Amino acid sequence: MTLIAVDPAPGRARVTHTPGPIAARVQRVDQAGARVALVATTALLLGGDRVELDVRVGPGGWLDVVETAGTVAYDAQGIASSWLIRADLAAGATLTWSGEPLVVADGARVHRSTTLDLAAGASACLRETLVFGRVGEAGGALRATTRVRHEGADLLVEDLDLPDGAARRAPGRLGPARVIDTVLLLGRQAAPTPVLPAGTRYDLAGPGTVARVLAGDTDRGGLDPVWRQWCADQAGQRRS
Repeated sequence: MTLIAVDPAPGRARVTHTPGPIAARVQRVDQAGARVALVATTALLLGGDRVELDVRVGPGGWLDVVETAGTVAYDAQGIASSWLIRADLAAGATLTWSGEPLVVADGARVHRSTTLDLAAGASACLRETLVFGRVGEAGGALRATTRVRHEGADLLVEDLDLPDGAARRAPGRLGPARVIDTVLLLGRQAAPTPVLPAGTRYDLAGPGTVARVLAGDTDRGGLDPVWRQWCADQAGQRRS
């Protein structure tokens, strides 16, 4: 398990991180927070691998997480692997997580879980891209679950169960698409711009907005302007 914790302190925030299959490399620190890059220390994901990332941001702090490369879940002949993210944001804290694609190769079976707990005034902006198969592959099975709580109440609960083979391509699931690209702004609602095509933006019942596109290849350009704008808004919030 990899732990990343940030606590604001006079002059320089305290940044705690522990080694694991994913290591945190601190790139920048100020008195309120830090920017860290995630670097794999071993081949990932293989059958039986369990990657756990525990993140904590103290009151009024900020943390920017950057994944330096995409991750491939390799053919494990159906042996399961998992990628689990848990984040706890104290009052007024902000988290930005710039995720790179997770590629689910033929023969892989992956559980990807993201759990966030946001206190009052906290917010998070996350990018997640799921890709089924490398070039020439259909891709393995993936279950992607997301649960976000805001001030103790559920804000977003999602469970995408996407098997391999024809079942995933059936009507009402992905059809011909092999990429799910998502940007999440949680704890606050996104600004009305940039304007997105119908069926792309979803404003939650509570403070939060989801932007999502399905694509046939790995091009993520469709949501790049959204990601840049929502990240800029996030940075502006913590400076205000």
